[in-house]
Amino acid sequence: MNKKNKIKIVVNGKLLTVNQKFSLKNLIEKLKVPINKVAIELNKEIVNKKKLSKIFLKNKDKIEIVHFIGGG
Repeated sequence: MNKKNKIKIVVNGKLLTVNQKFSLKNLIEKLKVPINKVAIELNKEIVNKKKLSKIFLKNKDKIEIVHFIGGG
């Protein structure tokens, strides 16, 4: 695929290259993240999980995916 159709993002500190028009939902699916067990932050703002398919990633976006861990 053409480099012009790619963007660079950072996910949990790791650089990734994805296609333009790549949604946050696409990213979660690609990474096989269990959506009900994580919190997602895009550029230091918590994301409403109901809007994942409507949020399209841009070049240099920073995503943090935090897994919930149970304990007692």
